[in-house]
Amino acid sequence: MKITDTVVKNIADLTQLTFDERELASFSASMSEILELVEQMQQVDTTGVEPMSNPLDATQRLRKDAVTEGNQRETYQSIAPETEDGLYLVPKVIE
Repeated sequence: MKITDTVVKNIADLTQLTFDERELASFSASMSEILELVEQMQQVDTTGVEPMSNPLDATQRLRKDAVTEGNQRETYQSIAPETEDGLYLVPKVIE
């Protein structure tokens, strides 16, 4: 799939990035190469190949799921600036 400069400009607008024309051509070429690689990978026959969670066949050591500290919500909320019904109240932050 060929990525055009127009597509890269649209992506830049959506992500609020700016770059000059030289960078635009470079990004177009790089993105096209990446998508070509993905297309090649899609054509690989993976029938009978099981997905892996770890390429090293390692297992994660897990600790026991045990309570190590009691509920201290009342203590923490007693020093909070504002709480209501067991929840912390914070200022609304929206741009």
